[in-house]
Amino acid sequence: MFLGGFRSDMTGSKALALQAWAEAEGRAFLRFDYSGHGASHGAFTDGAISDWREDAAAVIEVLTDGPQILIGSSMGGWISLLLARDMPDHVAGLIGIAAAPDFTERMWDAEFSLADRTTLLETGVIYRPSEYSDQPYPITRRLIEDGRQNLVLALPLNLPVPVRLLQGTADVDVPPSVALGLLDHIVSPDLQLTLVKGADHRFSTPSCLDLLTRTVEELLQPRGTTQPAVMEPLHKSNIA
Repeated sequence: MFLGGFRSDMTGSKALALQAWAEAEGRAFLRFDYSGHGASHGAFTDGAISDWREDAAAVIEVLTDGPQILIGSSMGGWISLLLARDMPDHVAGLIGIAAAPDFTERMWDAEFSLADRTTLLETGVIYRPSEYSDQPYPITRRLIEDGRQNLVLALPLNLPVPVRLLQGTADVDVPPSVALGLLDHIVSPDLQLTLVKGADHRFSTPSCLDLLTRTVEELLQPRGTTQPAVMEPLHKSNIA
């Protein structure tokens, strides 16, 4: 199951590459749009992390059968972590691609100027330039406030499933330091971080997509066939 990023949708290159791989392998695969994203109804500015987490949980409960491997990109990584924490019986494994847990808090603390904060508090929304669109993207006061109710780095994060974190070293939107912090924070019996030299936030080059599908294949292997069931966190470095 693929969970997309902030203002992204289910027609992105990673989602489509995973679907093509799943079809070729005869595997079930699910991609969807959160409310206010892509083909789904609703206004983007009405949504927040809680809403999109509820969308994903409903998709799991209604449209899937048995534990799922969650593949979360950027904000989808945050939502996947929430689901793995809160719905462990529905999750067989987790792959985070440039996972961005608690990104709303980082924006407030490190990226917003005093003028940004004042405007946000007074008007309820600010607009920030985007590298992925000609149009600026809105950040609402509700998104920031709701994000604080969904933080995963403020408390211990115990995930009783295999976790794989994939991260590009050239990612300026979610820098490698975020992935390293997440590696240290998660408690899991099987946790690995793979750094890909030169990969950016899109993580969509052919070599990155190949790494992604190989990581899915690894998690689909019966436990114990490729590595011990319990292992220490491992930090690997791959060159794309």
